[in-house]
Amino acid sequence: MIQMAFLEVKNVSINYETAQILRNVSIYVDQDEIVGIVGPNGAGKSTLLKTIVGLVRWERRILKGTKEGNITIEGTVKFNGEEIDKLPVYEVVRGGVILCPERRRPFRELTTLENLKVGAYLNHDKEEFHRNIDKVYQLFPRLKEREMQIAGTLSGGEQQMLNIGRAIMGKPRLLLVDEPTLGLSPMFVEIILEALKEIHSTGVTILLVEQDVRFAFNLTSRNYLFSAGSIVMEGLGEELIENEVVRKTFLGI
Repeated sequence: MIQMAFLEVKNVSINYETAQILRNVSIYVDQDEIVGIVGPNGAGKSTLLKTIVGLVRWERRILKGTKEGNITIEGTVKFNGEEIDKLPVYEVVRGGVILCPERRRPFRELTTLENLKVGAYLNHDKEEFHRNIDKVYQLFPRLKEREMQIAGTLSGGEQQMLNIGRAIMGKPRLLLVDEPTLGLSPMFVEIILEALKEIHSTGVTILLVEQDVRFAFNLTSRNYLFSAGSIVMEGLGEELIENEVVRKTFLGI
């Protein structure tokens, strides 16, 4: 009997006006894996995550009738055996697929605690809410110290902790993490690395988009190399690093 992938993206293509962002992309993620998507800036990595969680479809609906709304989407996305590519974003989130967006994007005028509460907006169980927030504070003690601080005044590293913590409050089964090390100091990069390992150890499957290949390869079991909206190679981190053409042309190392 063939085992079904936890996440299956099949033949996905995305066009914005005349620009093709994704070209016939197919990937899979098995349950309990950490899978990486690596490659240069502008390769379509973030668009893929937004497509999985439904944000590209949401953008098309919001911008319908405008030039910016001329988005065409092809292909299918399945999570745990069910097609989710036609569902609204809140239903995808309710099912356990949660995105940590790039550049962190906190609700800047809310406090740290209020941001975490927003992450739990689908959870009406008060006891579970408190258990989850305790998990976040155990993972990131600094957020406990900053819980009444306005999120827009946090440092970049603290905002990234908050970004991940807010996602945890939604009880992810599949966590999509977009460029978690972008703009961070080495100290915060190490904190985020250990946090993602800890989250994974609790049974959360992770799909990671990252330009820092060394960071990605420290976490992932498999990787997809993206370039110009297409997958050009798949393999273990060591396999990608050992390929001289890949190293020089795509990874810049």
